[in-house]
Amino acid sequence: MSKFLKKDQITSSWYEIDAKNAVVGRLATIISKIIRGKNKTTYTPHMDDGDFVVVKNIEQIRFTGKKFFNKKYYKHTGYPGGIKEITPKKLQEKKPEEILKLAVKRMLPSGVLGKKQLTKLKIYSGNNHPHSAQNPKIILLDKLNNKNIVRN
Repeated sequence: MSKFLKKDQITSSWYEIDAKNAVVGRLATIISKIIRGKNKTTYTPHMDDGDFVVVKNIEQIRFTGKKFFNKKYYKHTGYPGGIKEITPKKLQEKKPEEILKLAVKRMLPSGVLGKKQLTKLKIYSGNNHPHSAQNPKIILLDKLNNKNIVRN
């Protein structure tokens, strides 16, 4: 029998990921596991036990195949005939952070817990971010065998 985590036992740490030349889906799976807390032994499904993730250089993220030009993101305004679509190429020109945010959001649970966990994702274009005071652990994405290595 496993014990569930209590609210006062939750500890969060910070991680930093460089998204330069990273594939969107593979990066999103790593981030969603960290945000949900599935990388910890104290994982509790109904608690927010996840860690904070800072992603930098988001404008240099990439897609595999022809998805950068052919994939479409849809949203609806709520009015009749109000469906809008946008490709990742146009979305990267407008809001480069939104591509990764949407990918991670769709991997989290829907509802209050998922919205709370999504606030732990901090995405920045460029190499600088305002969270250096938290001393985030750097996650290096090894491109050859898709393993993540944590370095302090």
